[in-house]
Amino acid sequence: MFEVKSKNDSLKKLREKIEEFLSLGTMVGVLVDPRQRIMEVYSLQKETITLHDGDVFIVPEILPGWEFPVEEIWAPEFD
Repeated sequence: MFEVKSKNDSLKKLREKIEEFLSLGTMVGVLVDPRQRIMEVYSLQKETITLHDGDVFIVPEILPGWEFPVEEIWAPEFD
């Protein structure tokens, strides 16, 4: 599951929502914070991983061999 933080969202509440989904059987939860340009990756019985530009997002539990550069998730800037 993905949660994308908007200006009005509370990080605490989004993290709690992801934890609730994990407790109900979701394998991986991702919190995307465009303002900070980070992704927090949650999964049961693993530590949360924080990804930044330059990192690669992978979810081998669900998509073995699939990779996605974090900086590609952000909206492009137009001149």
